[in-house]
Amino acid sequence: MNLRNIAIIAHVDHGKTTLVDALLRQSGTFRDNQQVAERVMDSNELERERGITILAKCTSVAWGEVRINIVDTPGHADFGGEVERILSMVDGVVVLVDAAEGPLPQTKFVTGKALALGLRPIVVINKVDRPDARPHEVHDEVFDLFAALDATDEQLDFPTLFASGRDGWAADSLEAPRESLAPLFELVVRHVPPPEGVLDAPFAMLATTLEADPYLGRVLTGRIHTGVARLNMAVKALGRDGALLEQGRLTKLLAFRGIERVPVEQAEAGDIVAVAGLTKTTVADTICAPEVTEPVTAIPVDPPTLAMTFSVNDSPLAGQEGDKVTSRVIGTRLMREAESNVAIRVRQTEDKDAYEVAGRGELQLGVLIEQMRREGFELSISRPRVLFKTDENTGQRLEPIEEVMVDVDDEYTGVVVEKMSLRKAELTGMKPSGGGKTRVSFLAPSRGLIGYHGEFLTDTRGTGMMNRNFHGYAPYKGPIEGRRNGVLIANGAGEAVAYALWYLEERGPLFIGHGTKVYEGMIIGEHSRGNDLDVNPLKGKQLTNVRASGKDEAVRLTPPRRMSLEQAIAYIEDDELVEVTPKSIRLRKRLLDPNDRKKASRLKDAG
Repeated sequence: MNLRNIAIIAHVDHGKTTLVDALLRQSGTFRDNQQVAERVMDSNELERERGITILAKCTSVAWGEVRINIVDTPGHADFGGEVERILSMVDGVVVLVDAAEGPLPQTKFVTGKALALGLRPIVVINKVDRPDARPHEVHDEVFDLFAALDATDEQLDFPTLFASGRDGWAADSLEAPRESLAPLFELVVRHVPPPEGVLDAPFAMLATTLEADPYLGRVLTGRIHTGVARLNMAVKALGRDGALLEQGRLTKLLAFRGIERVPVEQAEAGDIVAVAGLTKTTVADTICAPEVTEPVTAIPVDPPTLAMTFSVNDSPLAGQEGDKVTSRVIGTRLMREAESNVAIRVRQTEDKDAYEVAGRGELQLGVLIEQMRREGFELSISRPRVLFKTDENTGQRLEPIEEVMVDVDDEYTGVVVEKMSLRKAELTGMKPSGGGKTRVSFLAPSRGLIGYHGEFLTDTRGTGMMNRNFHGYAPYKGPIEGRRNGVLIANGAGEAVAYALWYLEERGPLFIGHGTKVYEGMIIGEHSRGNDLDVNPLKGKQLTNVRASGKDEAVRLTPPRRMSLEQAIAYIEDDELVEVTPKSIRLRKRLLDPNDRKKASRLKDAG
């Protein structure tokens, strides 16, 4: 069978999805006059806005007699659950590296997984037309990275191409003609082995992604390990432990052709297909012929490291902007997410109106909240907290540690190192990275990094680059100082008045503007001191019948500090919540009544 299965691995923004676009165009998948969206593989609305890939997707191109299945993988470690499963579907990987930035932590994360599976890499050094490109140095850095990841001699003998995905060319040297991506197609056909699959064995495939289709129901995508899948054949599903989950029929069999899925009558071992017709089967389960007894082995996924509580929005403004507000609807949506995303775990908490959602990082959980918000949900979100473990041998408390790589202008190195050391980070390396920049690496506890990214951008005047990656568990590093400033809390309900806000500005920066609806217990700004302060944003100017000789000064307010969802989640303390609705993001105290807050703080002080 003339087939190749490859995954494209790269760090965020190194041009992976743009390269796939160019491959699709040059293989003749699109007609010359066909209207196609830019970055066609990023089909999800959030992916287009943020310019990142969140979900792994398949496509397929034909080159001569060979069909190449390409899987576009996410570059963020938060979506690592996607990546690990995807790699079990392919026989080779294309490692795409930016010619200026070189290999970054996400490249390392996914490449490490691929090398451990024995996949042979092809390296493509992309964006060589950048003015600050240093392709040969980056090539050496990639070799060093592979060596550090314990690559075999065969894996270290990797072929390299220089390319510009945006301009649609690849060449085996910088001096070679820059015409098209043909060298990349030919190298894939030559270097990646055809899939091994036993055709005469009974049918078996591992489900690696799950999605809901309005017409077909639940659609499971995966690679056929053995045998032949035929439309309407009887199948059963086995869990990871080999237990029977359900029996059914393949009501639809879809293969990837370009960016579309086309119905086919049958598909053979080695091909990547999507099937419909099963109601309970989920990711990492085996779909197979009735006579098969052993499941296909699935890669265990790294455990979640962060958890947040998603609860019903119980603020005075609840239900005014969203239509999905009950705990039952929220619970159903979260369970559906956990089913298709193996890196997320959901459990109901003791008070039945709340769910604890555990995942890989702030970005992953932030994306889930943003999706739910756009679907019309209203939620209250707690501060993220890390998940600790206990060492079985010593009984020691262990916490998740992340590897952090920071690229900053030389003048900001000092402030970054200082701030990271306050967060119990350990400096592991520092070297100049050219162009007046320094690359600094740390091992830092995950809880110390919650909420640091915004402060980091402020400290580096928006020029710093920070990349994080889960490293492992290590003994608890001790307490870390939280937010230093208190907050300004509204003491009544109504619409904020410009005159009152003008007087409150001297107390600290505000988060709301004139006319914003507020309620008792809502956080409206940051206090310039360390304690919380109840304030009145509703007080209007008292009118008198005495005319002043000078005209009233027009009230000029400083623009309020508006927070994005991730910034808000990172900003709050343990006694605060973020209220998320389709139109608003508000900060509030967990206990809205000031008397309840005083009682709680007295109890806390009493121990």
